[in-house]
Amino acid sequence: MAVDFIPFRFPGIASVRCSFQTRRGGVSEATFGGSNISHDVGDNAEHVTENRRQFMQGLGIETWCELRQVHGDALIFDPPHVAPDTAGSIEADGSATDIAGRALVIKTADCQPILLAHSSGKYVAALHAGWRGNRIGYPQTAVKAFCERYDLKPQDIMAVRGPSLGPAMAEFVNFDMEWGSDWTRWYDAATKTMNLWQLTRDQLQEAGIPAGSIFGLDLCTHTHEDLFFSYRRSKVEGRQASLIWIQPE
Repeated sequence: MAVDFIPFRFPGIASVRCSFQTRRGGVSEATFGGSNISHDVGDNAEHVTENRRQFMQGLGIETWCELRQVHGDALIFDPPHVAPDTAGSIEADGSATDIAGRALVIKTADCQPILLAHSSGKYVAALHAGWRGNRIGYPQTAVKAFCERYDLKPQDIMAVRGPSLGPAMAEFVNFDMEWGSDWTRWYDAATKTMNLWQLTRDQLQEAGIPAGSIFGLDLCTHTHEDLFFSYRRSKVEGRQASLIWIQPE
């Protein structure tokens, strides 16, 4: 069964493609059931490779550029291609490019994949923001680095946040230790949950991206067990991919 994904298009940017993978399809089994694309979670390597190949075939791409995500604040430019049977090795949580056909991938299982595109369609970026990424302001610093590299204005950037841990499921029982008083605006003390979706939107706006240029796929990875892998639901889980690339002419 072919690997399933949700396509997204930024309004007015015809040259940029975005895709958010679901867990459906693929050949992985047991807790990785479906289309796990991570070589780093204990799944059968041949199954992961086949899942990747099926996904790339469905998207019409031959390869992608993958990172070893570490919950940091580094943004890499023009990362190298990674073969389907190989895991990413460059430690960073975001990448950017102005090269057509170079697909940037983010792997998640509750964290937020954030895809950026310039209104010209000539520059794109992909970010991984777990709660630690939000905590260190990665959405803001990554947008700044992206704009500085290519001499762009943040008001000309569009962003989309993919499926991730929804507000009702983002529980933080140790809020005072993990977050603190500066973050109470996004915290519901009654349910001990954080609205990470709203936090990311606010951080992207703080970075200079207009509110009307920020989009979100409000699908909770924890809630939709049939659609997505979720680390909070099960520590031994697969990962789904989110990709952005500039379509070659």
